[in-house]
Amino acid sequence: MPTGKHDMDLLESALNPRSVAVIGASENIHKIGGRPILYMQRHGYKGKIYPINPSRDEIQGHKSYASLSALPEVPDLALIVVGGDKTVAAVEECAERGVKSAVIIASGFGETGAAGKELEQHMLAKARASGMRLYGPNTQGLANFGTGAIAGFSTMFIEVPPQDGPVAIVSQSGGMSSMIYGLLRGHGIGVRHVHATGNEADVTVGEMALAVAHDPDVKLLLLYLESISKPEILAQAAEYARSRDLPIVAVKAGRTAGGQRAASSHTGSLANEDRTVDAFFRQHGIWRVRDPHEQARAAQAYLKGWRPEGKRLVVISNSGASCVMGADAADDEKLPMAELAQRTQDALAAKLPGFATTQNPIDITAALLSNSGLFGDVLPEVAKDPAADLFFINIPVAGAGYDVERFARDAAAFEKAAGKPVAVAAWQESVASAFRAHGIATFPNEGDAIGVLAQVANHTALMRRPRVAAPAALTVELPPGNDQFLNEAQSLALLGQHGVPVVPMHLCQSADEARRAYERIREGGHRVVMKACSRDIPHKSEHGLVALDVASADAASALFEQFWNKMDALKAARDGVIVAAMHRGRHEFMVGAHVDPVFGPVVVVGDGGKYTEALNDCVVLMPPFSAAEVQAALRTLRIAPLFDGVRGEPPMDIAALSELAVAVGQFAMSAKDRIASLDLNPVLVGSVGEGAMVVDALVERS
Repeated sequence: MPTGKHDMDLLESALNPRSVAVIGASENIHKIGGRPILYMQRHGYKGKIYPINPSRDEIQGHKSYASLSALPEVPDLALIVVGGDKTVAAVEECAERGVKSAVIIASGFGETGAAGKELEQHMLAKARASGMRLYGPNTQGLANFGTGAIAGFSTMFIEVPPQDGPVAIVSQSGGMSSMIYGLLRGHGIGVRHVHATGNEADVTVGEMALAVAHDPDVKLLLLYLESISKPEILAQAAEYARSRDLPIVAVKAGRTAGGQRAASSHTGSLANEDRTVDAFFRQHGIWRVRDPHEQARAAQAYLKGWRPEGKRLVVISNSGASCVMGADAADDEKLPMAELAQRTQDALAAKLPGFATTQNPIDITAALLSNSGLFGDVLPEVAKDPAADLFFINIPVAGAGYDVERFARDAAAFEKAAGKPVAVAAWQESVASAFRAHGIATFPNEGDAIGVLAQVANHTALMRRPRVAAPAALTVELPPGNDQFLNEAQSLALLGQHGVPVVPMHLCQSADEARRAYERIREGGHRVVMKACSRDIPHKSEHGLVALDVASADAASALFEQFWNKMDALKAARDGVIVAAMHRGRHEFMVGAHVDPVFGPVVVVGDGGKYTEALNDCVVLMPPFSAAEVQAALRTLRIAPLFDGVRGEPPMDIAALSELAVAVGQFAMSAKDRIASLDLNPVLVGSVGEGAMVVDALVERS
């Protein structure tokens, strides 16, 4: 359910409260109940601070109160730092008094098991009844250094002094929120918001992300998640962030319980929770990284406002070896090397020594030692070339005799004039510090530098990708019955009715029907395949219940009897025998859909056949998506080199496969309340113009 204005007002009461009560306040600044008061006083909080501790009359210069009811006003925010039963009682009292938001520091609730979860749900019920929002329990708290409202106790705020800045951190883990904060501050980057949501009994990372995304001074939003309980709200946050060009970079660790309970079909196991999270992030323009170190590594690049138009890279160095390694790193990151125009190369040749390299990568050689102006000469010429989107400068060695300050000054002037991303690799601190002093994004090696360039370029493209509008819902009615799986004939017929290309087939209940079906298919110019149809036998070929290239109508009649008797011997349901057109293709693919318990419908496309699960070469997409998105995703498969034809073969009809996947996505979205999964394997894909065809399907009811 989308977060409305009332909810946003309540979130604002936690981010910018007019008054804060600390229940369990302490005079000792090294205790959890003492540190938030110290922080708020130290960092400019302008509102009222109400310590609550019946044992003291004054705490850190503020009058102390015996209880919440003794306060002269109802505080916007209550920070609850008492434990055990006192926590529950404090939440109940806050709800009764009309407190808008409560931060619960104590642990021992949902994370401990059923009994703790029950207490957590009790507190949530009390809060909801009064309209109060809960943060936590088991949280390190909230901190807004823009307002000084700090309802948290992280020691990192002492170890690394805060500085207000353009970054917001929202994390389920208090430890990770502090780590990301510390890494950013170590890079000299100011941080405004540091919020930990803990157990998320109520307020989630998604809701906090939506709230801080509305802070106009936030230019980068970093998330740490271990589960995603309300994806629709995180999607809303991402949509708003994208509307104001606010990048979101996320770390997603662990597995959700819902994801572990994947569907029984192989689509469910292939579309595991982690792949589904990837698909969700891609759909909503969120960039996923492995850990907080990667979040901090790229922060400066985002804060520079880099939004490159393309991904073509120029590598410049005073070392030939570094040029080669830069090109290797670019290939690793799938960044194409820019092809410089001849006029650019001519201009470079006029300024560089005759033994220098004017093609990309550009080796200006050790001549830099005798002519410190070479960077200043080369960079403006390259900037004029429209093929250049990104610039990487590698300085593997410099020192006595090198005018490093001039190199850095020229690079900074170039970046400002060009308006394009520039990253430098310099492992010598004396060199790196000079570039950092001029505001250049500087890294210890080419891998980190080019990795950040690639991340920002790819993330920019992802954020700019047009959203696909959801198509009109189809009216999907499953055949009557209570069996978990539809049989093959029912599955194929259902998909065919809703725009998915399926092989022509007939379900026969007698030898005579099989004979007539054979003749009709042959009249259509097709060869014939026959298969037993039983909901109890998913893998028919293992039981000898598939016959290819049936020779005659008599053979079809005989095969019917053979398959019918074999199903009876196996004590399997005899739904009939399928007589179908025998379709051949260049390659077997699989397309599946799975209704994830958290995210809803997801679609899997990949290498098909009997080795599908063993090879696990597939991609996951979240509908609605376009055929172009499917094609781009398919190009990431290991089998992608086969698509364009190998050894004289024509290209495959990947466009037709992509359109088929789009149709499956629309079907899955429309039928999500009635199906759990569907598996189409194999999907036979021919050469360009020959299309894609489903020849076997299995639909599972929800």
